[in-house]
Amino acid sequence: MVPALSLGTATFGGGTDFFKAWGDTDAKGATRLVDICLDNGITMFDSADVYSRGLAEEVLGAAIKGRRNKVIISTKATFRFSDAPNDVGSSRAHLTEAVNGSLKRLGTDHIDLFQLHGFDAKTPMEEVMGTLDDLVTAGKIRYTGCSNFSGWHLMKSLAVSEKYGLTRHVAHQAYYSLVGREYEWELMPLGLDQGVSAVVWSPLGWGRLTGKLRRGAALPAVSRLHKTSENGPPVENEYLYRVVDALDEIAKETGKTIPQIALNWLLQRPTVANVIVGARNEAQLKDNIGAIGWNLTAAQVAKLDAASAVTRIYPYWHQTEFVERNPLPV
Repeated sequence: MVPALSLGTATFGGGTDFFKAWGDTDAKGATRLVDICLDNGITMFDSADVYSRGLAEEVLGAAIKGRRNKVIISTKATFRFSDAPNDVGSSRAHLTEAVNGSLKRLGTDHIDLFQLHGFDAKTPMEEVMGTLDDLVTAGKIRYTGCSNFSGWHLMKSLAVSEKYGLTRHVAHQAYYSLVGREYEWELMPLGLDQGVSAVVWSPLGWGRLTGKLRRGAALPAVSRLHKTSENGPPVENEYLYRVVDALDEIAKETGKTIPQIALNWLLQRPTVANVIVGARNEAQLKDNIGAIGWNLTAAQVAKLDAASAVTRIYPYWHQTEFVERNPLPV
């Protein structure tokens, strides 16, 4: 069982220019954020080895020290960690070193959910899943998942696990938001069919659904979009404004903030088990926590669905014409 929300730690450390644009929370600040999370039933914390080159994991480890039994830790590896030739990918060599490194930085003897951060086409899937199975058997990780996979990447992983009786992915950490609904086309039906839950990253569309971006307005003084917009999901301005207009209407109806509404919409979607929220400070975290404990009405969900709908690419638009035998999940 996992809580509806988890706290992402990309804002911890600020050890590189890229991640400093997200935040630079130190151990003291992180400890305070963890306190607030635990007081509100948010027990899951997500990190990755590449977040500030391991510093985010170190900060998280310091923040949970003495209360490891109260939290669920998820972290990731696959992306290049250093300039060393083999310090990248999902090979047995790299995954083993990556898990050992994360355990040391986090100050723990096990990782609750370990996810492959991306798909490695150069390593045989049998080696990848076999390595993860060995790490589970060794007690270093308890559950496995993946992140940013295509549908066939995930299905191949599951097929190899089934063929050889290996540990099976239970989660897919994927981008999904009101301004990024492609997850619904292939990955959501796969998750429903195969029992793989979604752990959602960047649920506010790379910081675009904070309520601060409006027609004719400049970016706010403090925003990750100043330095990281090219690295995030592309969103056309007019499409964004159309969605924000609908969020505004519902905000007036409910008295909730735009981020709370966007997060609550996600929490009602099929396969979504957990939504990762990030916070530079206590105020942002507390606002995000306000997304739970209530639900949008069916009419409000329908309004947001309509405002955020886009034309699907092939074969997904074609499949909408055969819902009699191939029903869509949403």
